[in-house]
Amino acid sequence: MKQRNYIKLEFPARSVNESFARAAAAAFAAQLDPTMEQLGDIRTAVSEAVTNAIVHAYPDTAGPVQMRLRVLEGDWLEIMVRDRGRGIPDVKKAMEPMYSTGGDDRSGMGFTIMASFMDELHVRSAVDRGTSVTMKKRIRTKAGA
Repeated sequence: MKQRNYIKLEFPARSVNESFARAAAAAFAAQLDPTMEQLGDIRTAVSEAVTNAIVHAYPDTAGPVQMRLRVLEGDWLEIMVRDRGRGIPDVKKAMEPMYSTGGDDRSGMGFTIMASFMDELHVRSAVDRGTSVTMKKRIRTKAGA
């Protein structure tokens, strides 16, 4: 798909930056004229992806988190959240509902939530090299919703 617009952001894996990432994604998506429900879906999915990087990729440090958003032809929004942290040894297992390596206070529903709010979800990871989460959502404009 041909790219129509994009932004790239990088920030430290600190919980205070999760709300910034969520707001930046919603502001960028606004050019597609999404519904309030679609904006909520985008915010939620970004929140889950960034929180995963903060909690799981860098448990003892605040390493870099990169976020890239692209508007693709056909009114698709693509969101990529990448870290250079410890990686996921078994992506398939990590994507199972209720599976978490983050302790008893984590629900293990992050990937499930991302998948439920987006049209596509792809996760790539390598141990000690990091994780890349790519999500796509088709934005049907308010007029054509």
